[in-house]
Amino acid sequence: MKTLLINSHPDFNGKERFSNKLQKNFFEKFNKKFDKNELTIVNLYDMDVPKIEMNGLLGIWEKQMNGKELLENEKTIIEKSQKILLQFKEHHRIVIATPLHNFNITSKLKDYIDNILLPNETFKYTETGSVGLMTDNYKILLLQASGSIFTNNDRYTPMEFTHYYLKSLFEEFMGFDKFYIVRAEGTPLLPADEVLNSAKNDLDTVFDDFYSIENK
Repeated sequence: MKTLLINSHPDFNGKERFSNKLQKNFFEKFNKKFDKNELTIVNLYDMDVPKIEMNGLLGIWEKQMNGKELLENEKTIIEKSQKILLQFKEHHRIVIATPLHNFNITSKLKDYIDNILLPNETFKYTETGSVGLMTDNYKILLLQASGSIFTNNDRYTPMEFTHYYLKSLFEEFMGFDKFYIVRAEGTPLLPADEVLNSAKNDLDTVFDDFYSIENK
């Protein structure tokens, strides 16, 4: 099963980072079941990800809409964006390993999403609203580390926007079959072994279903 693992931690090589430890746990399970050549890994903070800005994607899109010729540097930017999109669409299993930054996704992950959430590529507009195009057994697994605990149904719970945002984008907007989440919560508050064992158990629970070929 072709899987794309997206690491969105700025310190993507940091062995003590909990989102990287979650990624390692995933590797161990993946390698027991699949050929390692079916796994593609991208580190967003080691990539030049085009951004929505006037000298980037926004300016380029406006030029394209108006039929204007692109400059050479603009052609390079759009080629990078298209490669990101093509790679994304070629993998039917998407895994995101990320920390929680101020209750939401990292800035580089937002830039990445801006390159894949494109009309007539991953969704389309219709008279009755948008329709997802990623409906051919695509699934996403979020491996998320956070210093706080957001599953206690207290005042912090609704402040954790990451999984609401990503679930809405991937499932409801792009049409993915299912969204899964494995959390490492309370990383500075609880013993590391306790945090990681809980996350491992959660990964064990969802792993087989994540790779099943049945639709929701």
